[in-house]
Amino acid sequence: MRIFLAQQNYHIGNFEYNTAKIISAIEEAKAKGGDLILFSELSVCGYAPRDFLEFNDFIEKCYAAIDVIKQYADGIAVIVGAPDRNKRKEGKDLHNAAFFLCDKEIKAVIHKTCLPNYDVFDEYRYFEPAYDWNIVAYKGKRLAITVCEDIWNLGDNPLYRICPMDELMKFNPDVMLNISASPFDYTHVEDRKAIVKLNVQKYKLPMLYCNSVGSQTEIVFDGGSLVFDKDANMIAHLPLLQEALVRVDLKDDGTFEQSIQQKAVDVPNEELNPLHLDETLSIREIHDAIVLGIKDYFSKMGFTKAILGSSGGIDSAVTLAIACTALGRENVRAILMPSHYSTEHSVSDAEQLSRNLGNPYDIIPIKNVYDSFLTELKPIFQDLPFSLAEENIQSRTRGNLLMAIANKFGYILLNTSNKSELATGYGTLYGDMAGGLGVLGDCYKLQVYELAKYINRNGEVIPNNIISKAPSAELRPNQKDSDSLPDYTILDKVLYQYIERRQGPKEIKVLGYDAALVDRVLKLVNVNEYKRNQFCPIIRVSPKAFGVGRRVPIVGKYLS
Repeated sequence: MRIFLAQQNYHIGNFEYNTAKIISAIEEAKAKGGDLILFSELSVCGYAPRDFLEFNDFIEKCYAAIDVIKQYADGIAVIVGAPDRNKRKEGKDLHNAAFFLCDKEIKAVIHKTCLPNYDVFDEYRYFEPAYDWNIVAYKGKRLAITVCEDIWNLGDNPLYRICPMDELMKFNPDVMLNISASPFDYTHVEDRKAIVKLNVQKYKLPMLYCNSVGSQTEIVFDGGSLVFDKDANMIAHLPLLQEALVRVDLKDDGTFEQSIQQKAVDVPNEELNPLHLDETLSIREIHDAIVLGIKDYFSKMGFTKAILGSSGGIDSAVTLAIACTALGRENVRAILMPSHYSTEHSVSDAEQLSRNLGNPYDIIPIKNVYDSFLTELKPIFQDLPFSLAEENIQSRTRGNLLMAIANKFGYILLNTSNKSELATGYGTLYGDMAGGLGVLGDCYKLQVYELAKYINRNGEVIPNNIISKAPSAELRPNQKDSDSLPDYTILDKVLYQYIERRQGPKEIKVLGYDAALVDRVLKLVNVNEYKRNQFCPIIRVSPKAFGVGRRVPIVGKYLS
């Protein structure tokens, strides 16, 4: 059987666009003699539609798209993802479904059983789990079709009470097909390989796994679709972070005509769960995921140009370089806004960076604006000493200038804050925390430095002085980040234990970190939730990012 995997980038709710993309792939597969083509989870409407699913009109458009697509399922079978109405009175109104189209008809509808309700997933809010299970017979093969999470219910402590593949095995299937929308994080590429391998080894069947690609607001889907033979050898691994249409030819014995890319023994046996922060892990993939995140956010929102504040520091430098890659250097405008406390090299470093990148930039000193604030506030501030208030006035002045230019010329402001800063509240609301998209908000400071090294892999793009100098907000004389925060080499590793690994203070202290430092850091994280709650969307690259996947009370007392 000749099978195609269509790894595509969809746009949520853009039915005409998604339908045309799906039909184009079907026609190409038909022209190449395809018997079956797989698309990803909720491919018709895009993943995740969230509360759009509560609109009857949205569901009607999904069915209308299916009606159009099925007309092209002629001489080829098509598996697409879409919501399906629950025909029972009990339970949620919808199922997350795979539609099997053949002979211009809907031949079968397979409902997802395991509905994730953790991290960025919220499927049980909308969908009802499957009530029954069966295979699909096609061209002499018995197809076991599942949807994304359905294949992850393995191990000694499964998350769900029912494993759909256990149910499907009662019908003696010949092959496993899974349509998925599995987001990127820097561990997940290897995780998927391990999960597919474990399924193949358990059920002794080949598996084809088709994943989505593309960014949907803060969530990046990285593709990396997989094909494994019955012996758990990897036959195909579709490219990461780009669209692809790949053919494989399944033989009757559960192997493929295509050669083995990776033998079973070399495929991971378990999910990757680093016990400690490794700032070098998957740095190329992180870079490329952020590039795609920016590119899709702009294109799907209808914007073309970005603006950001360029301070001569590492965070703005990395953000600027990545944005130029994503949008084109001519479409990214840098604004240098030196203050009383900016060092001469900060300006010169920022200028050199833009010369290296070739992007437009402007210099707007903020001294006069800052002084006018102080003049107007003097009757109230009187002769009170310089404090955080004056520091924040500088930051908010810069935020106002950036937003003014953005509004005037139709730019999107890129925020440059990193995860270490956001975790500890080391940022100014409505100042350096302003923006339409958080580029580095899921990257710890140590990872930002590694991104800089990666950007400079073929030569100096980011001036070495930016990388080597001590980080500073430059809001008071001789200021350094280390005046307010522990050294990043320690801070980031403590934050990783608390945020990514969900370790409490006792567990973190056992690892050898200073007790007072741990208590201080965890308190900083929790008391600054109100700041993060007002932050812009963050491109997710880690297993636990700030944003929709982390829900912490603002007024909670725990560790605060």
